[in-house]
Amino acid sequence: MSRLLSIALSAGLSAGIVTAWAQTPAPAPAQAAAPGARGPRTPPPTRDPHTPGYVTAKELPDGAVPPANEDGNFILGPTHAPAPEMTPTDDVPKGTVYEFTMSSADSKIYPGIAREPNTFGTPDPAEPSRLNVTTSHPAAYTRHVAVYVPKQYVPGTVAPFIVGADGPDRVLFPALDSLIAAKKIPVMIGISIGNGSGDAQGSQRGMEYDTMSGLYAEFVEKEVLPLVEKQYNVKLTKDPEGRVTMGGSSGGSAALIMAWYHPELYHRVLTYSGTYVNQQWPWNPETPGGAWDFHRKLIPNTPKKPIRIWMEVGDRDNYNPNVMRDEMHDWVLANENMAKVLAAKGYHYQFVFAVNAGHTDRAVKQQTLPEALEYVWQGYKPVKN
Repeated sequence: MSRLLSIALSAGLSAGIVTAWAQTPAPAPAQAAAPGARGPRTPPPTRDPHTPGYVTAKELPDGAVPPANEDGNFILGPTHAPAPEMTPTDDVPKGTVYEFTMSSADSKIYPGIAREPNTFGTPDPAEPSRLNVTTSHPAAYTRHVAVYVPKQYVPGTVAPFIVGADGPDRVLFPALDSLIAAKKIPVMIGISIGNGSGDAQGSQRGMEYDTMSGLYAEFVEKEVLPLVEKQYNVKLTKDPEGRVTMGGSSGGSAALIMAWYHPELYHRVLTYSGTYVNQQWPWNPETPGGAWDFHRKLIPNTPKKPIRIWMEVGDRDNYNPNVMRDEMHDWVLANENMAKVLAAKGYHYQFVFAVNAGHTDRAVKQQTLPEALEYVWQGYKPVKN
């Protein structure tokens, strides 16, 4: 069994026009809600991967996953059994997982905000892409961080690593054990960072993950990674080829945002149900569509960056879950559009459309994560640094 060491550290340390690339179902009629409150959600419709305008994809036999060395678009069947690598076995060396907390009081980058409970925001009548939030205010937070150190790691030596959002991620660690033992991925450190609380516009999590800038990557670089190295006698590579970002939902958009704005730090990205939609707050006129602008203009209009990306979306993934009705809140369409623009620009990417799957579907993650990790590490060659 994996050995789990929980370490309580002291407070000081704890401290536009949307391009109609695909047909989408008509949204359910909006229901009245109190001013500033989030209205009731309707279940997302089930999308057909063969919808006209969606990317052409290879349909896999039920239960199969794509080859780890093949770019392109794939459709998973409806059965999502865990991959064999997800089940611990006695012959696989188990890494150690350490845990600690970080306090907002110790952060120079994110001192903390929160949105009042049961409030949301109101669409700006002059700018449909903007959500006005008046109930957000400064607030303290504590975030949890988990650090996975494989049994094969030699203390103090330079190692590649993966850094993930919304941690601690208990699904990731057994996959790393199995794949490292099988020499399918390098001996690597896993860093799983909790968010600063809340969700969506006006929250700390929303500010961290949905803001279209390099700030979150800078927070990780300056405030998280040095603690990891100091506390656990690990040395993390500076080579962007040896660094992977990972996340689901807004954590997925954050993973790409980290690499996009700081390609000198990260070249490899892995996302589940990536929130490539308009969730950015505060509103920014340079990217008025938030992460929707990745596929609307940023990737098409920017020279190709040295990024390899694995992406997944479910047929029952999120669709227009808030009051904005801005034509930029369809998670399936957003990921389909991402696949289109990545292919057009010649990126190495693999896009998986999962049938019988919801938003950040746990069963799909357990089925696909080992293959996704193999894919995203393709071509890695360690360098001395």
